[in-house]
Amino acid sequence: MTGVGVIVIATVRECTRRRVFVVIVVLTALFLALYTLGTVTAFDHLGKPAPGDNVDVTVLAGATLLGLAMFATLFLSTVVAVFLTFNVLRGDAEQGLLQPMVVRPPGRIAFLGARFGAAAAVSAAYAAAVYAAAVVITGLAGGWWPDEALLPAIELAAAAVIVTAISLAGSVYLSTIANGIAVLMLFGAGLVGGLLAQIGDAIHSDTLSTIGTITSWALPFEALYQAALHALTGETSGITGVIVHLGPLGGAQPAGPLLALWVLGYTALVVCLAGAAFTRRDL
Repeated sequence: MTGVGVIVIATVRECTRRRVFVVIVVLTALFLALYTLGTVTAFDHLGKPAPGDNVDVTVLAGATLLGLAMFATLFLSTVVAVFLTFNVLRGDAEQGLLQPMVVRPPGRIAFLGARFGAAAAVSAAYAAAVYAAAVVITGLAGGWWPDEALLPAIELAAAAVIVTAISLAGSVYLSTIANGIAVLMLFGAGLVGGLLAQIGDAIHSDTLSTIGTITSWALPFEALYQAALHALTGETSGITGVIVHLGPLGGAQPAGPLLALWVLGYTALVVCLAGAAFTRRDL
C-alpha cells in the first residue's frame, strides 16, 4: 500500500476512534427525523387552491421545504468538512503528531493531498446522501419531486469539497480554533452575499446585486448552492416559478457555463496555495 493510502486509512480510523462518524450519524438522523415531521405536517395542512389562483401550492411547499433542507445539508456538510480538516496541519504539528508522518516517503505534498482527498470524499458523500434522503422524504410526504434531482446533489457535493479546501488551507496558517471560526464565518459571509443579491434584485439595486455576485464568485460554494436551488424548479414557469426561484436564504440562479470551470480552478488554486505554504512551514 502506498503512503497516500496509509494516510487516508489512518485519517478514517482516527475519525472512527474519536467517534466523529457516530456523532455525524446520530445528529443527521435527528435532523432527518425533524425534517420528516415538518414536511408531513406542512403538506397535511396545505389548503386547496382558490378559484383563479395561479400558484401551485404543492410545488411552492415542496420547493421551499427542499430548499431549506438543502441549506441545512450544506451547513451540516460544512461542519463535517471543518471538523475533518481544521487541525490537519498546524493543530497536529503543535501536538507533535504531524512530524512523523511527513518524512519521505510519503512527504508533505502527498500527506496534504491524502488528507484533502479523504476529507473531501467524506464531506461530498455526506452532502449527496443527506440531500438524497431529503428528496425522498419530500416526494413521499407530498408527492412533489424536483425538476432535476441529480444536478443539485452534484453541486452540493462540490460545495462541500470547496469548503474542505478552504478549511485545509486555513489549517496551515491558523490555530485549530481560529481556523474553525474563520471557515464558519466565511460560510456566513457567503450566505449574506446570497441574501444581498436577492434583496438587490428585488429593489433593483445594482450595487447590492454586484456585491452579492462578487461574494458568490469569491466563495463559490454559495454560487453552487444557488445553482442547486435553481435546478430544483428549473422547468417551473408562471407565477409559481417566479416565487420559488426567489429561493430560501438566497436566490436561485442558474449555474452558467463558467461556474464548473471556476469551481475546479478555485479548488485547485486553494489546495496549491496550501501546499506551497505547507512545504515552507517549519514543523
